[in-house]
Amino acid sequence: MPDPVRAPSLLDCCSAAAGLVAGMVRPRRRDERLLASITDAGLPAPRRTVRVTALPQVVRQVPTMAIVEGTFTPRRVGNALTSFVVEHPEATFLVDPSVCRDAAHRAIAQLPGVLRVAVRAPAGTVATVDALRRVPQLPSPEFALPTHAHWDHVCGLLDLPGLPVHLHRTERDWAMTGPVAPVGGVRDALRDRTVVDYELDGPPVATFSRSHDLFGDGSVVLVDLTGHTPGSVGVLAHTERGWLLLAGDAAWHQLQIETVRQKASYPGNFADADRDATFRTLHRLHLARHQLTIVPTHDPAASSLVAPAADSPGTRGGRVD
Repeated sequence: MPDPVRAPSLLDCCSAAAGLVAGMVRPRRRDERLLASITDAGLPAPRRTVRVTALPQVVRQVPTMAIVEGTFTPRRVGNALTSFVVEHPEATFLVDPSVCRDAAHRAIAQLPGVLRVAVRAPAGTVATVDALRRVPQLPSPEFALPTHAHWDHVCGLLDLPGLPVHLHRTERDWAMTGPVAPVGGVRDALRDRTVVDYELDGPPVATFSRSHDLFGDGSVVLVDLTGHTPGSVGVLAHTERGWLLLAGDAAWHQLQIETVRQKASYPGNFADADRDATFRTLHRLHLARHQLTIVPTHDPAASSLVAPAADSPGTRGGRVD
């Protein structure tokens, strides 16, 4: 039996459409009082460095106004289903195993029709398991760490049976035990495998209120990016070139972080679990942007990192040591 999912109501669709039009004319303004209230707790004192690699992926161009509310220049921006490999001296792990083979039938077909139009993967999209094989010099990942449990961040696990998953406990509870499942076969990807949950049990880091030191050496620290989902996290990694934050879907594009603009209501109303909390997290990212390189998962320009390499036409990847 398929897991029960909630289809958007007619009222939801009308609200998203109305919000899209309203956002074009009058986008939500950033909260200057909130910005002034956020304190910077400083960065960790890492004892080691890690290497981060963005796996090759096909890029499609989408209207900027559908990604960044009230923004029309440039007319279109790139969008991609990117996954990342982090190499730590103790373990190599996969961040956001984004897409499975035959995702159109195994994941996207389970989404309500109003969402399938918005998330349709472009032709030639590279399944995560195949993207890993295109970079043979990378060690095999020992576990996966999704920034959150949406289909386009976990369905690649369907091709990686037996790979353990590390998941924020709040996110695990939301995704796996609620009466309604996240759409797109999320539970199919997570069940019947080892899931190691963790708490954000550490102190504030930079502008983020809670953290979890993954290896206990300050080199990979998970930070609270709640809003897009209840347990969304960012992966803060210390590389030889400086601090890098894999920000999941707290923002879809760097333009949102620079200008403090939320996602457009369509499809943002259907993607963000808590629009207000997501907007507050965006303010924290905005303040942190000068001391961190922030990489939204779906922003291919950001995920290109250093020396982007074309695996095939329209395909990009990169590495930061």
